[in-house]
Amino acid sequence: MAIRDGRSEALTRPHVLQLENREKMRLGGVSDVSGFDESLIALTTDLGELSIRGEELHIEKIDLESGVLELRGRIDELCYEERSPRQSLWTRLFG
Repeated sequence: MAIRDGRSEALTRPHVLQLENREKMRLGGVSDVSGFDESLIALTTDLGELSIRGEELHIEKIDLESGVLELRGRIDELCYEERSPRQSLWTRLFG
């Protein structure tokens, strides 16, 4: 169990990010690829959504069973978005 912000979460695999000279990246803990093109790769990781922006981005290797993704290109931006806790329908409608 990992503890973040006072909450404990069960992580199925470690989330690892290795960046080499802003040109080559290796990620661990990837569970899905939502979309990609040469300027944006959108991923779901075990710790939330991750957007990678840059130029001439290419996925070189992907293995969702082990959660590993490797990419090349000019990497300009990494942006994480936290998963929001599930709320009841009543709370979403009436706050």
